Amino acid sequence: MIEAYGLTKHYGAKTAVYNLSFQVRPGAVTGFLGPNGSGKSTTMRMILGLDTPSSGQVTIGGHTFRQLPNAPRQVGALLDAKAVHGGRNARNHLLSLAQLSGIPARRVDEVLGVVGLQDVGRKRSKGFSLGMGQRLGIAAALLGDPQVLLFDEPVNGLDPEGILWVRNLMKGLAAEGRTVFVSSHLMSEMAQTADHLIVIGRGQLMADTSVTEFITRNSVGFARVRTPEGDPAQREKLSAALTEAGGQVRTEDDGALRVSGVPLPRISDLAHGADVRLWELSPHQASLEEAYMRMTQGAEDYRSTVDQRSGLQEPVMAPPGYGAPGYGAPGHAPPGHGAWGYAPPGPYAAPPQAGWGPPPPAGPPAAPPVAPPAAAPVPPPADPHTEDAR
Repeated sequence: MIEAYGLTKHYGAKTAVYNLSFQVRPGAVTGFLGPNGSGKSTTMRMILGLDTPSSGQVTIGGHTFRQLPNAPRQVGALLDAKAVHGGRNARNHLLSLAQLSGIPARRVDEVLGVVGLQDVGRKRSKGFSLGMGQRLGIAAALLGDPQVLLFDEPVNGLDPEGILWVRNLMKGLAAEGRTVFVSSHLMSEMAQTADHLIVIGRGQLMADTSVTEFITRNSVGFARVRTPEGDPAQREKLSAALTEAGGQVRTEDDGALRVSGVPLPRISDLAHGADVRLWELSPHQASLEEAYMRMTQGAEDYRSTVDQRSGLQEPVMAPPGYGAPGYGAPGHAPPGHGAWGYAPPGPYAAPPQAGWGPPPPAGPPAAPPVAPPAAAPVPPPADPHTEDAR
């Protein structure tokens, strides 16, 4: 079991974690959630003894990580999948870790098979994809067959099959009575994997509860109600009855009613009393993502803004006849020449073609161009050997 008491970490004037206390119990997958910069990675580093707390303490089985005898046999972790020497192959990387911890070499081949890298064990890790690197990091965490496991974004870069495999792996490890602590930003995956949640924001604890209780506390359930599509009067009648009963009613894009504040049996009774037929009456609960966003909306340090692109997309007013046929009208430029306000100089402009573009304006014919006056002849240079030159 992992226990943190008043855990605090300062980096100069910045406080990454403040007075954080929680427990990660064995036999369950505990999800560790929080916005970017909330202190999740710092907390995991303090658990593993990589960072020293400014105050407070975190223990594993009653001991700090540095006090554990042969810690890799008791704690496995994946914090950075790229922490591998690129010149080593996967098997040698794991073999070096095994030799440092007194783990038999046969265990290396076992974990390579567990993570599905047995066929590329002799290949250098610098040629691995992101997902293969994640699998190698998970193999390193499982190497000592530890009772406590920490994973930071374990499904990053994995394909759908790999994500399903990691999900089943976490559940299987927890079912064996191990302590599994997983950090992730994929709410949909956490909803299917985690049994318990620890949520932090700006370094402080925001929630320590089960997934079901977290969603219930941070979301509002609603009922979806549909009446016969060909009779909008029935929908209006039911909507009025629900509003009168204290419900909040909103019409969705497909014509269904989204009702909150009224339980399902009461909705059915109101519909019966208003002589309204129901085509659908179903309960809906918010997802973990919706509940998480609602709780942490005030704890986000990084927010995006609207991309003001209007100044970069001014259309180019090209002259008539410019570019490919069909782009001769003013204000149009051929593809690839006007998107960013660039128009090639004159030599690249195509000459007007007959039948393309607007007809020439009506009026008297233009006078023929007047030829410029001929220049006066220039006399040849004088011969230096003539009498005049002398």
